[in-house]
Amino acid sequence: MSRVEERALEKILGPSFGLERGAPLPLGATRRPGGINFSVVSTAATSVSLLLYAPGDPHPALEIPLDPRINRTGDVWHVLVGDVHPSVEYAYRMDRAANSQPEVHRFERSAILLDPYARAICGGAAWGDAPHTSQRRCLLVDNGFDWGDDQPLNIPLSDSVIYELHVRGFTRDASSCAVRPGTFSGLVEKIPYLKDLGVSAVELMPIWEFEEADTNRVNPLTGERLLNYWGYQPIAFFAPNAAYAADPANGGAVHEFKQMVRAFHGAGIEVILDVVYNHTAEGDERGPTHSFRGIDNAVYYIVDRATGEYRNYSGCGNTLNCNHPIVRTLIVDSLHYWVTEMHVDGFRFDLASILGRGTDGAVLANPPLLESLAHDPVLAHTKLIAEAWDAAGLYQVGTFPAWGRWAEWNGRFRDDVRRFVRGEPGRTYSLATRLLGSPDLYQTSNREPYHSINFVTCHDGFTLEDLVSYDRKVNVANGEANADGLNDNLSWNCGAEGPTGNPAVLKLRRQQVRNVMTLLLLSQGVPMLLAGDEMGRTQGGNNNAYCHDNLTSWIDWTLLEKNSGLHRFVRGLIHFRRELPLLRRRRFASDRRGGGLSVDWHGTSLGHPDWSPEARRLAMHIFGPVGLTDAHLYVMANAHWDSATFELPVMEDLPWRRIVDTSLESPEDFCEPDSAPVLSYQRSYFVRARSTVVLLAAPAVVR
Repeated sequence: MSRVEERALEKILGPSFGLERGAPLPLGATRRPGGINFSVVSTAATSVSLLLYAPGDPHPALEIPLDPRINRTGDVWHVLVGDVHPSVEYAYRMDRAANSQPEVHRFERSAILLDPYARAICGGAAWGDAPHTSQRRCLLVDNGFDWGDDQPLNIPLSDSVIYELHVRGFTRDASSCAVRPGTFSGLVEKIPYLKDLGVSAVELMPIWEFEEADTNRVNPLTGERLLNYWGYQPIAFFAPNAAYAADPANGGAVHEFKQMVRAFHGAGIEVILDVVYNHTAEGDERGPTHSFRGIDNAVYYIVDRATGEYRNYSGCGNTLNCNHPIVRTLIVDSLHYWVTEMHVDGFRFDLASILGRGTDGAVLANPPLLESLAHDPVLAHTKLIAEAWDAAGLYQVGTFPAWGRWAEWNGRFRDDVRRFVRGEPGRTYSLATRLLGSPDLYQTSNREPYHSINFVTCHDGFTLEDLVSYDRKVNVANGEANADGLNDNLSWNCGAEGPTGNPAVLKLRRQQVRNVMTLLLLSQGVPMLLAGDEMGRTQGGNNNAYCHDNLTSWIDWTLLEKNSGLHRFVRGLIHFRRELPLLRRRRFASDRRGGGLSVDWHGTSLGHPDWSPEARRLAMHIFGPVGLTDAHLYVMANAHWDSATFELPVMEDLPWRRIVDTSLESPEDFCEPDSAPVLSYQRSYFVRARSTVVLLAAPAVVR
């Protein structure tokens, strides 16, 4: 042994170093009396070695071959390493003798493999670097943290307003004035803004370790290098992304993430994670080997057993074999970790329909994974939100296996609201259904309005500003000749494509944005906003900005002043929703057939809703007991290019007050209930073209 090798060993091993058999459970690296227990599952490997590294060294200081007679229990390989320094880095090597199916197993003796249960990973802390796979290694994590009395907030879904954001993009731009931009700590600096806005939860786009630098494409317009910025390329399910930590050294991302969650909870805001269990960054047979492929390829992925070909239901080259018992256990253990150790409040499952596919890719009637999560006692109060489709055409919005438990991103809400607002005829009945919380989708599956996560925009697609400014996507900068992203966005540019100085077009766009926000925030169900929509953020017409770590994707905080009227409008609506229980019903409307919330539908004439193929106008009257009083809300939506007079129900001693009129400029577009003007004429209201009006009649100021 050379002196260099001796020094490396001295950095990681103490004088009492020794090896013992170890224990198969728990999986991962666990501190135990006498040392660290390392445990990993592989059903197909015939040789497994544990690699120990001194911090930052490129080569292992020690390789420990595991004896299959001693260090193996069933298919679990394990060893207890005594007196090892807590700063040690570790990984595995695995191989298979007499491999008769190399395409199915894909073992590589030279591959450095990450522990699927690793709590922290080094080698990727510098954002945008493309570290060689062998530089990625696992770290030991001290779970000690002063949580105080913190715990998940358990805010009812019915009372929630979700705000989807990207951790890096939210504060990366200099205009954010964040001291630690682009990090978990930077996000904490913006908590006062989010609390004032009124949202109850942030939904963080993927924050696990992911491979952002796995592409060699460039922006053909600028030559700028493109990245997988969004984060939908996971390489580990337990480890927060070190590049999102202000101080990533020694697994600092774990501590910083906990600090962030504690700070959000202190402000009364929940933290929901966008989680990716449907595929990994290892891609197809041409992709890199980080972990799963080299540990047990045919267990972790859905593959053709005859050819080894990957089944690609994710659109990303591979599909995780979610209902294999080993993978299912991994997913459940990962979710338990994020709830119990990291205190998160909920999860949004990317391409969740894949979680219902069997080991052969077939759609299961009763998927074991989804059922176990629905009834899991640890997750009993955790929010479970499904993106109820996948990239292979499976679309389960309203039919996702739910057991009365799962909420869904309601893609039908998005499409129906977009169609109505842009003026398509015959959309009034669809709009009415969405305003009620989509009973056609959820009432028949033992679910309630709050199981509908209502959104019109999200990270994937146009921003709200672009939705009213572009008829066609502008994705040339993605380097795919404008071929990526959806072509049919159900958008309308209001008369001019993209940037314009036309005052009439700009006014109409402002009006349309407010129409969308009004319908979104006054619908039954759970509204979800895309970060920046409340201040008019644009991506220049790019509807697939997954690869842009630049101004295209970052929040430009100067817009907050430029579009202060829009921000005021959205903030006002969020607080109005929070103050008015009529808008947050936990049960479906009775349609006047019982107690609680009631709904009447009208057109321009009372009692005559227009459900015809040409209809573009709708009025909704919702009312019911609110505490000891009665409150009435009247919503008139006119998507027609002509103005119209709507008759109003006479409320006797409860005069109608104008809360919203999207045709008016700020600050008249939204009025607080206690200062809202009483209508001078109580029997009708003139609703201008392409505008939405909201009236309130209540015996006391709503609070």
